[in-house]
Amino acid sequence: MSAPPSLSRLRTAVAVLFGLDGFVFGSWAARVPDVGAVTGAGHTALGVALLCLSLGALACMQVTGGICARLGTGRTAAIAGVVVSAGAVLPGLVSTVPALCAALFVFGAATGAVNVAANSAGVEVEAQVGRPLLSGLHAAFSGGGLLGALVGGLASTVAGVGAHLALVTVAGLAVMAWIGPVLVRADAGWSAAGPSSGPAQEPGGPRPTAVLVVLGGIAGATAYGEGALSDWGALHLREQVQATPVLAAAGYAGFSSAMALGRLAGGRLVAALGTRRLLVGGALLAAAGALAAVTTTSLPVALTGFVLVGLGLANVFPLAIARAGALGGPSGVALSTTVGYTGLLGGPPVIGFLAEHAGLPTALGTVAVMALLAAVLVLGIEDDALRRPALPRRPTWLEPVRFGMRPVAVALRPATTRVRAGTGVYLRDLRLLEVG
Repeated sequence: MSAPPSLSRLRTAVAVLFGLDGFVFGSWAARVPDVGAVTGAGHTALGVALLCLSLGALACMQVTGGICARLGTGRTAAIAGVVVSAGAVLPGLVSTVPALCAALFVFGAATGAVNVAANSAGVEVEAQVGRPLLSGLHAAFSGGGLLGALVGGLASTVAGVGAHLALVTVAGLAVMAWIGPVLVRADAGWSAAGPSSGPAQEPGGPRPTAVLVVLGGIAGATAYGEGALSDWGALHLREQVQATPVLAAAGYAGFSSAMALGRLAGGRLVAALGTRRLLVGGALLAAAGALAAVTTTSLPVALTGFVLVGLGLANVFPLAIARAGALGGPSGVALSTTVGYTGLLGGPPVIGFLAEHAGLPTALGTVAVMALLAAVLVLGIEDDALRRPALPRRPTWLEPVRFGMRPVAVALRPATTRVRAGTGVYLRDLRLLEVG
């Protein structure tokens, strides 16, 4: 069996996988208006097609968790990266709405698989490193989305959808030829290290389902805005403020770049503001930006609104998913990620249905509503449930760790995780890693 890769190479490979996922999705997002024009899809028909993408992704997310357990997280991530790269070309090969629905269902299944596999790999790397990394990895996704949107906007002026997405497929497969072997060999190292981070549950004890679902709801309410702007933002700028194709693509590019910068600064922001203030403040900032973007006829104001949404939402999803992993282990990540990505993937088709009856600006205004809902959900969780425990590099029942020159022990202690008393739900079935 091949030796596992070094931790630095593994971190790079997982970050590149996140970036590739963002690049593929950003490339698709930039060409949604063109795909709609080629297939003759109106708002409702395009919404149905995007719903097929969401259904494929959600269906495959549940399957991917089992595949990770059977084949290994690294191997599954490598396969998913290849599949999503190959699937990127499908929307560019169709000319009718039914064919588009079928193509997007397959493409959506591939995106669902790579999202779960990449997040699972990120949790594994985070456990080995011993400090939060998921925000930075999601920054790579945003950076990839930015690059994909910029390339897509430029390609829209010189190339058809099919040729552009075919090049995206070629580039993606080339990247996977580079990082795929590293991801596959990582399984050997993860198996030797034992199970990934996460608290041990008492035998027969109930899962902390309530808190995990609320954390998934927080992630999903904000991911709704990401999905909505990625698939409908460019069309909104073209129709409402008469932006050129390049400037319309710049809207998603600005959103993605702001999100990437916000995630890169996530660790410092948490230290300066605290998790609760960062989550609530970010949600409120996103709501204000969304309202500005949909109520103006000025292109600069709309683009600024997109940037504010990106800054506000930057850390909400990764912090919620990382906290779910700290509370519930891999099963917690799976549950909260599935709930969270429901918002990301369900937002675009919902926007399509609303746009047909109330207009696209009103439909995109629901992004602000969902951001406000996320803020309310954050306020409904007790402070203890938002504090991330310190994790050892190799989680075990007892492990010496050095802070400075003083050795300390990492031991398991019972902890209380609860939703605020207003819900009447208290969960005492968790055991968290704490420094003692």
